[in-house]
Amino acid sequence: MMTDPIADMLTRIRNALMARKEEVRIPASRMKKEIARILKEEGFIEDYQVEEKGPQEEIVIKLKYYNGESVIRGLKRVSRPGRRIYVSKEELPKVLGGLGIAIISTSRGIMTDKECRKLGVGGEYICEIW
Repeated sequence: MMTDPIADMLTRIRNALMARKEEVRIPASRMKKEIARILKEEGFIEDYQVEEKGPQEEIVIKLKYYNGESVIRGLKRVSRPGRRIYVSKEELPKVLGGLGIAIISTSRGIMTDKECRKLGVGGEYICEIW
């Protein structure tokens, strides 16, 4: 049993980037699909798709490189099962002065810090990507 599936997802992506892999396969969940959607919308990955493989779905993430370097420079899990971190709309973080994104789980769904500012909502600070 895995205690932190989001941290596992970020670690798989980080390891695949260090090994210069073209794609990475991750066991699927609703939250992981939303994180993959945000990564694609923000231009951090080329594409993703959900495949039926056995009893559980898998997310296949096609990683993005530019001039041989990974577009993703860093991934960091912030809120963990042992220590949840919540932010209000006033204290939404800016990752690298706006160059990166913070992923927030709100009552309106999972979204970036920019979308949260626009809608005026806060929530659980899931992770940051730059």
